[in-house]
Amino acid sequence: MVEKMRLELVRCETEDLEILRDIGLQAFKEAFGSQNNPSDFEAYIATAFDLKKLKEELENTASAFFFAKNENEIVGYLKVNFPGAQSDPQGQNCLEIERIYTFKSFFGLGVGEFLLNAALDIAKANDHDFLWLGVWEENHRAIRFYQKHGFEIYGKHDFWLGTDLQTDLLMRLMLKKGPNGN
Repeated sequence: MVEKMRLELVRCETEDLEILRDIGLQAFKEAFGSQNNPSDFEAYIATAFDLKKLKEELENTASAFFFAKNENEIVGYLKVNFPGAQSDPQGQNCLEIERIYTFKSFFGLGVGEFLLNAALDIAKANDHDFLWLGVWEENHRAIRFYQKHGFEIYGKHDFWLGTDLQTDLLMRLMLKKGPNGN
């Protein structure tokens, strides 16, 4: 029987750069490594998890990284982007979840929900209209997870993994009702 996790959200700082890269690489490989062409996958991670690039992202004041820790063990991480750092600009009053990654050994234990709730709290604290993200159309587990939490598909965009053009579904969770009830 698994003990209840005691999750804590810890903001990543510049001195966490190498840990962030290692955690990101491990979680990304676990999630997508076996589902993609190895050469495209390796080309993507060489760029996406480059220390210089990650340092720039970490130091960008319009982005924030957080570790999910369970009794000082990192079990996942979150990256959110405010307008100005979003991967696909969606307006000035929204928050992007660029990454929620947990290790496979922690799937189903509430880590993803904990990180999603952290992003939701950030969006509400900043009075955003909605929270949005892009999720690979082949990541059915993640799509179901977000739909279970009220996200709806509203579009799509291209995502290059090496030389492989993939499609991300854009999903959002409205936090405020507009004048027409949307």
